[in-house]
Amino acid sequence: MVIIKQEMMSYIYNKVGSKLRVLLPLCLFLLLSLSARAQVGEYRNDLAIGVNGGYLMNRISFQPDIPQSIMGGLTGGLSIRYTCEKYFSSICAIAAEINYSQMGWKEQILDLDNQPVINQDTGVAEEYSRRITYIQVPLLARLGWGRERKGFQAFVQIGPQLGFYLNESTNCNFDIDHPNTSDRASKLSGPSIGGTVYSNMYHKPVEKKFDYGITGGAGLEFSHPKIGHILMEARYYFGLGNIYGNSKQDYFGKSNHGTIIIKMSYLFDIIKTKNDKIK
Repeated sequence: MVIIKQEMMSYIYNKVGSKLRVLLPLCLFLLLSLSARAQVGEYRNDLAIGVNGGYLMNRISFQPDIPQSIMGGLTGGLSIRYTCEKYFSSICAIAAEINYSQMGWKEQILDLDNQPVINQDTGVAEEYSRRITYIQVPLLARLGWGRERKGFQAFVQIGPQLGFYLNESTNCNFDIDHPNTSDRASKLSGPSIGGTVYSNMYHKPVEKKFDYGITGGAGLEFSHPKIGHILMEARYYFGLGNIYGNSKQDYFGKSNHGTIIIKMSYLFDIIKTKNDKIK
């Protein structure tokens, strides 16, 4: 049952991720186009700040591939949003966050029969995961449709995201210098210096401390003058940087993050436009 659930989660992750990777550049183009034309809209000067938190599901796209299951983690931090104007029915804003995020990857160690690989020394199924934590700073262009002050508003937002490495840790139940490689369905091959390919992979720390990519998503916001703004959002992050070197001398050709994020945010107004017609 655990394997079936992992396969279903991986299938959903791959399907959602592939579709969002196509839609994100298109949404970014549309948002930038509307922002460029939005100089004739209704003036806004709204500033809101608050907090956000949620759960993320991460994988790292290795080449050559490493079979993985979803690596779950927490994310949360500070949010700020500036709404500049309303263009026809579109509410234009810029948003930014500073988040602490638990990312990483979890190896799926299976044999040819799709069963867990048993370590020859310990007699238990081999497990390996790497937790990598970052401070992430997304900068987002946002479009919303609906109520601004009291009621519901749907929104989309997209933009670049920067990541700054904090630390990493591993969770492993076998001697990484002597994994059971003979029974694994996935056979890694390639350059090996000072040990086996697996040994080098398990010992290698993150080499690229700076991460960057594109993030975007959609959500629903509820606003009330006495409460503030409560937001629910689904977002996808596509990393453009690698955690390891990707030169001809390196083992991995790519090693970039791909993340699905589900989060909730709470914002309260600092500055509000004085206009009784705003609903």
